[in-house]
Amino acid sequence: MSSWYLLWPPGVARSMCVVDVPEPRYLRTSDGTYLAYQVVGEGALDIAWQFDFVGNLDLVWQRPMVSAWLRALASFARLILHDRRGTGLSSRDVRLPDLETRVADLRAVLDHVGSRFPVVGGFDEGLAPGVLLAATDPHRVRSLVWWSPNPRTLRAPDYPWGLSPEAAELEERGLEGWGSEGYGSAWAEEWAQSGVTMSIEEVRAAALVSRNTCTPDVAQELNRIWQDTDLRQVLPCVRVPSLLIVDEGVAGQLEPARFVLDQMPEAELAVLPGEPVMSRARLPEFIERRAEAVRRFVGVEPSRSGFDSVLATVLFTDIVDSAATQASIGDRAWKLLIERHHEVVRECLTAWRGIEHDTAGDGFFATFDGPARAIRCALEIRDRVRDLGIEVRAGVHTGESELIDGKVGGLAVSIGARVAAHAAPSAVLVSQTVRDLVAGSGLSFTALGKFQLKGVPGRWNLYSVN
Repeated sequence: MSSWYLLWPPGVARSMCVVDVPEPRYLRTSDGTYLAYQVVGEGALDIAWQFDFVGNLDLVWQRPMVSAWLRALASFARLILHDRRGTGLSSRDVRLPDLETRVADLRAVLDHVGSRFPVVGGFDEGLAPGVLLAATDPHRVRSLVWWSPNPRTLRAPDYPWGLSPEAAELEERGLEGWGSEGYGSAWAEEWAQSGVTMSIEEVRAAALVSRNTCTPDVAQELNRIWQDTDLRQVLPCVRVPSLLIVDEGVAGQLEPARFVLDQMPEAELAVLPGEPVMSRARLPEFIERRAEAVRRFVGVEPSRSGFDSVLATVLFTDIVDSAATQASIGDRAWKLLIERHHEVVRECLTAWRGIEHDTAGDGFFATFDGPARAIRCALEIRDRVRDLGIEVRAGVHTGESELIDGKVGGLAVSIGARVAAHAAPSAVLVSQTVRDLVAGSGLSFTALGKFQLKGVPGRWNLYSVN
């Protein structure tokens, strides 16, 4: 079992939690197909979240936006996931599913994990089986959560918001590059036309997950199946409470959602603000707003026990002999050097998914959702600033961090700062806790012995990263 540690920046702490993500398991359906499924979290109700056809239970957690969203849901619910047949970890050598088969598979998963009355959610076409299940068996579905609702893909005389024939053909041709980073870039460019900017990290993760979802021919066939599907006639039959989530400012979402709202008797629309830029710094707030909307809709208050502390990895860096360097090169050159140093550090934080919390002069304080990532970020910072003619020292510690007036603080942060203070020029020091958490990461260390950390009780084993 692996643990995912999620630390939200100040002001968006409600989904902050430690979520254990167990390995996927399998069930066998009545026709002999194996479905990979996963149950995450232990909340008061069940949420069965449906992927669109880009899914792989081993890898979706590496997609920043998807991972953040799933963790947020699992913070207050028992989250039930599964890979669609023909994709991901489920049986590949099977006929690709139509909508009815997808509903049957959803039922099979719910029955297998003992979920009798779940909330069923999904993004775009991912919720199609949930919509049909709710319409055909309303006693089986507590409610629906539909992010970016769209009952059909193609434009029609009475549905002007779908893709034009030319756009549909272009989308079809784009799938020929399925699984490559070029496909991820094309996917990001398509979203950019709607006003959403994806990070390079998300682009690379999309390429990785897509090629581990299925082969290009399967992706094209799944796309054709969805293009041939039309849920409009099903909508008036959905009588369960339904939350429709639309991202304000994202082109192409609002009009289909209003159509669905008019057709579904028990639906309500949530148009949520949030700058559609999927950077590491802005992503938590974007996700938290949507998670809060779901929490309120399903009537589940977030657990108060997770509000004031979280397990987090802290990183401190500072420039060695900064005062002497400033005196030797002069204020003007120092200003330019500091600006370039800050640029390098922030590039590294972005690359390694670190969150900057404070910058004081020539030092940085950041947090990470994993210690190995923090170490590798520190190593990259160390190596890159050498080209600027300077050296940094760094310290990494993992511990329970307190939220004080909406900011990360407490003893763990103080320990991280003290660890960094003991580092020699160009050294990255870590605490015993960090060393114990990165077993199998490929990182190696040299034991430096026990140290007294200023203001911290006891003596602490410190290690230098080789």
